[in-house]
Amino acid sequence: MSKTMSKSGLAIILSGLKGFESPKVMQEQYPTDSEVAASVIWNAYLLGDLEGKSIGDLGCGTGILGIGALLLGGDRAVFIDSDKNALETAKNSISKLKSEGYSIGKAEFKCQGISDIRNLKAEVVIQNPPFGTKKRHADISFLEKALETAPIVYSFHKSESKGFLERFSAGKGAKITHIWNFKFPLKASFSFHRRQIRRIDVSCFRFEKI
Repeated sequence: MSKTMSKSGLAIILSGLKGFESPKVMQEQYPTDSEVAASVIWNAYLLGDLEGKSIGDLGCGTGILGIGALLLGGDRAVFIDSDKNALETAKNSISKLKSEGYSIGKAEFKCQGISDIRNLKAEVVIQNPPFGTKKRHADISFLEKALETAPIVYSFHKSESKGFLERFSAGKGAKITHIWNFKFPLKASFSFHRRQIRRIDVSCFRFEKI
């Protein structure tokens, strides 16, 4: 990690990354806000969960979380998404940052759906899964896979899910250690959207295997 990197500097870098060219509504491809992403990634860094670690970004989209983790000292990151165009955008963003002189760890890309992931191991997963508005409990499928993948998981979910997530993670041998709450901005991405930005209560939960 650059010794001059700061939380605000990270947010600025992430805000310049390219987003979805043709977002898919059924996959809930909404961009992760750069300020929110930087806040979570910075906290993960302060907790010692990034530097020198292997990172998994499941349902990575255009890669903002995994890229942020690499910028703050992640040793390597595996970016997984079923959208090959989104993965290509993530690849291009990393190439651009390297060309601009940023120190970034190794990146690996896999075009897979969440149910197709097998034998993936990482030290930390950081993910922003679909919230399940189009496919019920889609976020839980991601969380289950994340807890199979790594002993530490950062995962975004609707804030109202806290009680369910506590019970679910306990059943998987994990517990919630930290919660960060956000008014998550969903920016107009599709023709049926009537407002430029709608904010919803979303939290990033840190899970740790017991």
